[in-house]
Amino acid sequence: MPLKIALVAAEPSGDLLGASLLEVLNRVIPGCTFIGIGGPAMQAQGLESRYPMEKLSVMGLIEVLPHLRELLQMRKELIAWLIEEQPDVFIGIDAPDFNLGISKKLHAAGIKAIQFVAPTVWAWKQHRVKGLRENLDLVLSIYPFEEAFLKEHKVPATYVGHPLADQIPLEPDRRAAREKLGIDADATVIAVLPGSRVAEIERLAEPFIRAVGKLASTREKLVLVAPMVNQRIRDCFAEKQQSLSAGLDWRLIDGQAGLAMEAADLVLTASGTATLQALLYKRPMVVGYKLNPVTYHLLTFFRRIKVPYVAMANLLADEMLALEYIQEECTPDNLAMGMENLLTDPVRSSEVTRRYMEIHKQLQRDAAKRSAREVLRLIAGR
Repeated sequence: MPLKIALVAAEPSGDLLGASLLEVLNRVIPGCTFIGIGGPAMQAQGLESRYPMEKLSVMGLIEVLPHLRELLQMRKELIAWLIEEQPDVFIGIDAPDFNLGISKKLHAAGIKAIQFVAPTVWAWKQHRVKGLRENLDLVLSIYPFEEAFLKEHKVPATYVGHPLADQIPLEPDRRAAREKLGIDADATVIAVLPGSRVAEIERLAEPFIRAVGKLASTREKLVLVAPMVNQRIRDCFAEKQQSLSAGLDWRLIDGQAGLAMEAADLVLTASGTATLQALLYKRPMVVGYKLNPVTYHLLTFFRRIKVPYVAMANLLADEMLALEYIQEECTPDNLAMGMENLLTDPVRSSEVTRRYMEIHKQLQRDAAKRSAREVLRLIAGR
């Protein structure tokens, strides 16, 4: 019998993870029906997206408040629709604040529920572990340190590896990437990734743009490649870029974050999945991030953050390989100094490359195939 699988992804990184899973499922069991919410990559694999994925791309405690009523209504309608549709399984892809509420209702209605990408309960919100145990049939973990934590708390979990680690080659080809982008081999190339949400662009674009402007004074041939996830983000960033650094050699490209990193000597990025991508492309990186000040102070005041780093690259390495500048430290001077230090220290760059290669090999597990196998096992009741 053809399967009906419901999935919800809330942002571009989740869309790519979902698409890799759907691609395997389409190969293994032709004729599957996919419903829920996803972006262009998942839709290209046959997903019927009930709402535009961009409506879910809200992050933070304070930032979500203006959208809360709409998000709650959307989730309520989505739950009712999915219960009516009776899928064989529901798969929430990352976005735990939105997806775990869906899983709870569907699980209570007798629909099997999977969370693809473990919620960061090991980092904060550890009280949520009980909810995971009660409302999920399986967690598909993409990082090796998560499985043991979840199983210790009696949450059914399987480490499947990370699909990006399977897709990105162990030996990136910088020269070929530059040829595709029309960049000279002898240029200094910085990949600039200020985030995939408008709120991130509003906070990070200026310090990032001013930082590379400072770096330009010490570099004769500097090229800045900034991949933009959609037209709205591109317009927002381009306006700031033109007003702050119109004289620099900027290349704004549509998507293709991997190509930008592969071509780069160094990556300047917001915290998030991009730090993992930079790790997999073996590129030294500087990470800058700013939350809404109220959100940040609430998190720190209540000591909700339980980890020493914000960049996944550093969490995986268990050391500060990527330089982090968070909140008040995320200034143009600090970011520029961090980039200059990495560009002028070949010994450190070599060590970073070596460690990132080790981690890349640990994450290579044929994740999409493993994930599809676990989904089908759960549906079959094995």
